[in-house]
Amino acid sequence: MTETPRPPLVISVQSQVVHGHVGNSAALFPMQAAGLEVAAIPTVIFSNTPDYPTLRGAPVTPSLFADLLLGADERGLPQRATYLLSGYIGSVEVARQLGDFVTRCKKANPDLIYICDPVMGDHAPGLYVPEEIAGVMQDGLLPLADIATPNSFELGHLTGCPIRTLEDLQQAAAGLRLAPNAQLIATGCALADTPAHYLESVILGPEGISRHPTPHIPVALPGTGDLFTGLVVAGLGRNHPLPEAVDMAQAMTGRALDHARSIGAREVILFEPGFRRALLEI
Repeated sequence: MTETPRPPLVISVQSQVVHGHVGNSAALFPMQAAGLEVAAIPTVIFSNTPDYPTLRGAPVTPSLFADLLLGADERGLPQRATYLLSGYIGSVEVARQLGDFVTRCKKANPDLIYICDPVMGDHAPGLYVPEEIAGVMQDGLLPLADIATPNSFELGHLTGCPIRTLEDLQQAAAGLRLAPNAQLIATGCALADTPAHYLESVILGPEGISRHPTPHIPVALPGTGDLFTGLVVAGLGRNHPLPEAVDMAQAMTGRALDHARSIGAREVILFEPGFRRALLEI
């Protein structure tokens, strides 16, 4: 009897909330529904996002985070994983521990693909993590990344280069200190020549530049970037080339945002039937 091969394993290190969809609470379900196995490690555990009147929970302590990483090591997850994904980090100590973990994982498994989403801020709220965490992202995590997915605000903040043109993007990519073969996906870009009422994701890497415009949905919801990156990983895990994975992720993120807008939700919505069906077809 032929043994069924196991699906790709993703180690996903991100925030977790009880109510709403950000971090792993946004990315976990799409990756699993697309047929990937996911080991979710929290960096913070909150009741909800900070834009509500109250916020309960706390960042995961460094000792607990280290224990969870040790458990992942003991179960052999780094050796089995195809992807390691990281997002929002709640403390400098945890950010540094994550950098050590990524280094260990890549040493144990040279084929592992590390996707770093440097979740730090956006144009409207600005920077919402301490500068020291941003520094660890810049100096410790992004140089290890095989794929990095900053939004245009984060990319500008990390490099000191405001993103207005394709040339600005190229200059910022050169200043990000990524590995030579790494791929940069700059998301949420409104460049000088971007079509009206559109935003773009732009991929810059060893094979050149590709631009991926998508209709701008005029709503800003927490977790949008986390959902997008989770969907990109889902596409890669289903053997789609990176440009196709980005196009799919943009289309499905836009669908989720449009549905949330249509029902007046203040959270990303993942239960719309068409969205769920599309996940099974990735």
